[in-house]
Amino acid sequence: MSDADLGAFSSAKLSHMARTPKDPVHARFHGSISTELPRNNPQVQRTGYAGWRNRDRGWTIFGKLLWDLERYNYLGLRVKSDGRKYYVNIQTESIVYEDLHQHRLHTRTAGEWETVFIDLSAFVRTNHGEVVEPQSEMMTQKIRTIGMSLTDRVPGPFDLAINKIWASPGLQNEGIPPDANSS
Repeated sequence: MSDADLGAFSSAKLSHMARTPKDPVHARFHGSISTELPRNNPQVQRTGYAGWRNRDRGWTIFGKLLWDLERYNYLGLRVKSDGRKYYVNIQTESIVYEDLHQHRLHTRTAGEWETVFIDLSAFVRTNHGEVVEPQSEMMTQKIRTIGMSLTDRVPGPFDLAINKIWASPGLQNEGIPPDANSS
């Protein structure tokens, strides 16, 4: 998704990338950010964003399929960033459908594979990009979607590679799935 859904000019793709001698199998979130406003839609006053999230998991006879991360403390990610300011977004089965819990994806070295852990209690509840007050604890037992976004409003290309996303009880090595550290 991007502001192109509103008639603006950013573009975004999520592509499957095969293993190469240099890189593991991964998803590639890439495109270009534009801050140009659409001329034919005066209601759009801010552009310059792109993002993705998993599809709804559907239903069973027992109810909606959700992830239960209640027994975990961290979200682990194996990524290769271009150095831009990405956010990790978690949507829960909450009362306000549009609420997202967001946390900045802090990477150290652009162009290198890194393992990043984010404390699930550090996510901040937002709605339409604004922090919601009062904050409430994320319902980790009812996770609907996980995704990432780029909202830095800096025009130009972007490229983020995602090899793995997982939940971990701690920061020790046993929280890292097999081959997460291999390139």
